[in-house]
Amino acid sequence: MWSGRFREPLDRTFEQWQRSFPVDWRLLPHEVAASSAHARMIAAAGVLTSEELEKTLQGLIAVGQRPDNWAHRISATSGEPEYATSTQQIGAAIVASAPQAEDIHHYVELELTREIGSLALKLHTGRSRNEQIATDMRLFVRESIDATLFGLEQWIAALLSLAESAGDSVMPSYTHLQRAEPVLVAHWMLAYVSMAERDHSRLVDARIRVNLCPLGSGAVAGATLALDRHIAAEALNFDAPTPNSMDATSDRDFAIEFAQALSMLGLHISRFAEELTLYSTAEFGFLDLPERFSTGSSAMPQKKNPDLTELIRGKCGRLTGTVVALSTIMKGLPLAYNKDLQEGQEPVFDAADTIAGVLSVLPSFTRSLKFRFDKMAGAAETGYLNAMAAATYLTHKGVPFRKAHEIIGNVVRFALEHDKELHALRLDELQMFAPEFSLDFHDAISLRATIDCHDVMGGTATARVKQSLTEAQSRAKARDLTRHHSVSEVVNA
Repeated sequence: MWSGRFREPLDRTFEQWQRSFPVDWRLLPHEVAASSAHARMIAAAGVLTSEELEKTLQGLIAVGQRPDNWAHRISATSGEPEYATSTQQIGAAIVASAPQAEDIHHYVELELTREIGSLALKLHTGRSRNEQIATDMRLFVRESIDATLFGLEQWIAALLSLAESAGDSVMPSYTHLQRAEPVLVAHWMLAYVSMAERDHSRLVDARIRVNLCPLGSGAVAGATLALDRHIAAEALNFDAPTPNSMDATSDRDFAIEFAQALSMLGLHISRFAEELTLYSTAEFGFLDLPERFSTGSSAMPQKKNPDLTELIRGKCGRLTGTVVALSTIMKGLPLAYNKDLQEGQEPVFDAADTIAGVLSVLPSFTRSLKFRFDKMAGAAETGYLNAMAAATYLTHKGVPFRKAHEIIGNVVRFALEHDKELHALRLDELQMFAPEFSLDFHDAISLRATIDCHDVMGGTATARVKQSLTEAQSRAKARDLTRHHSVSEVVNA
């Protein structure tokens, strides 16, 4: 592609080492789409005739079908059905078939030349690989965001289903990993729905910024032809062309932002996985992990290990690593394109694959969870989790909260010394600490009253949680309708 300037052949080892095709071959559909859009753009500029454009587009379609062709070949050779052919097998076959291809752009050019002859050499008129890879990566990230949003919506639906089925069931909440106050199990589930909804909005927001088209930016200063960049942008469903050629060819903000959004999503999923891992232990006993998502021990016959939740914790650590890797690559790069950017492709691919893997199992795993509500309720009724409600009771009797807090603290100490829960204390025992205690105290600190005294927006009171669940379900339906509408627009276009 660039040998005219050079007289000395490349060192063989260096030539193989610097190739990106073993990694970026997976950008083939995006490269074909971007090349087709570029072909339309240069045809409008008079570089290609209508017949040449049609021939070029048909040739690119044929090149884009290479993965399907290799899947057929591999399945025919191995005797396995085509659907069993792995992406890795196909990629390895494609890379092996083109040992001279330096990268995905070179591969498409070589294969297009096989299809349509020397006409393929016209396609590179008015463009640079710098803008090509910037476009391909934006297309890949946009596609990955859409896939992640779909998987995330499935997980939110599973959480909502679990919250609804929990009804009025109660569990202890924790601060500092110590029992704090009783809450509805649905309230706990809805906490993760809130996190997931923020993740959803971050990805939607990131998609807006990724959806600009670098084609027409040239190597650094812009194309040398009078190209109508809107043609390519519209062909690829971008919102608009990028506004600055230097930034467009060297920008990877969109990749870092994608990785950051995935890292935050992974953080939330990992917290969920951690709680389930804890709650499934014999020490908590709040749930029994589904066998179809668990494994055993090769040494200890009695074991049922939470491999799925543990793997999720580990996988989500990789997502955080992607942010660090991309930021480190970018932090010292002068404008505009630098070869360092090639190292940013693999972390993005890995992050997209990692979250896709997690979301392929997480929704169905979540739906299959079975909680031991009796065990959870029992844990919520012991350990003085109604102490806050008791202090609130005194405030309703006119006692300042700081004083009420001190009184209940002394009552708890007394109860501990006598091995009693608060609801087991007699009225005369309570009145040793404050005369404001009355016969209505025990009703005020019952489990249901303790739950329902948190009657504020966002609180765990039964009516509030029911309202929050209904609102979250409505938001989920609205997102689903929006997605179906967006898909219809793309299909119709």
